[in-house]
Amino acid sequence: MGRWSRRLAPGFLRFAALGAPSRALDVGCGTGSLLDVLAEIPELDELQGIDASEIYAAAATARFNGDPRVRVRQGDAEALPFADGIFDAALSQLVLQFVADPAAALAEMRRVVRPGGTVAAAVWNSGGGMPHQRMFWDTAAMLDPTAATLRAQTFRRPMTRRGDLRAGFTQAGLLDVEEAEVTIWMEFENFQDFWKPIDDGEGTLGKYVGTLGAAEKDRLAAHLRDAYEAGQEGSGGCALAEQSAAFACTAAVCRGRVPAASEGGLMNALPGA
Repeated sequence: MGRWSRRLAPGFLRFAALGAPSRALDVGCGTGSLLDVLAEIPELDELQGIDASEIYAAAATARFNGDPRVRVRQGDAEALPFADGIFDAALSQLVLQFVADPAAALAEMRRVVRPGGTVAAAVWNSGGGMPHQRMFWDTAAMLDPTAATLRAQTFRRPMTRRGDLRAGFTQAGLLDVEEAEVTIWMEFENFQDFWKPIDDGEGTLGKYVGTLGAAEKDRLAAHLRDAYEAGQEGSGGCALAEQSAAFACTAAVCRGRVPAASEGGLMNALPGA
């Protein structure tokens, strides 16, 4: 997913409209896709990243070893190890749907941002905005009832449906909340470019494939290849290397402003405040 998060990051930051922050935080930074784009902001004096995975945090640390402004650490999005109000902005890209308690994570992001600062997040629309993953789960569910159950769980994740982010931001007490969509193209050179990361065990799709026996996996791959190649000239028998494909994939993006002290009455009137 790293190559696609890098492609999503510029559009997400344009929507976030941070202005000229001097200190920013990336919550769930992974190996640094969003940090890469944030680091291009010349006004930034300090850029922090935090991720639950020690391996990802270490990889991001190595990636930015030559930039003294960037610091990455392992940590919990629901209990950020930072003082109140020290950042101008806190962002989270493709993470909130995997956090055990997204409301707690949003509350923490708001806490560590100064009054007037920005909190922003992006989450894939897994049920309707990721056509290649929908193709995978629908094909797998046709072959295996277990996959049907996993498909339902995937599409019911918090923060992945339209309006979820807006509701979460409002519940967290943020003001001027806006939700929109950013669409990118995910392009695959051939079926193997699509299938190999899954076969290697990457992500939720890869975890499921890892539970299959060899015959079951081959059967799934054959049906997925038919779906992948559908409508392409020569599909159903031509060399896989000739079959490129592109999928338009959509993420929900949301931003909100941390209230100033003078807006405390309004914040307290919000649901859950």
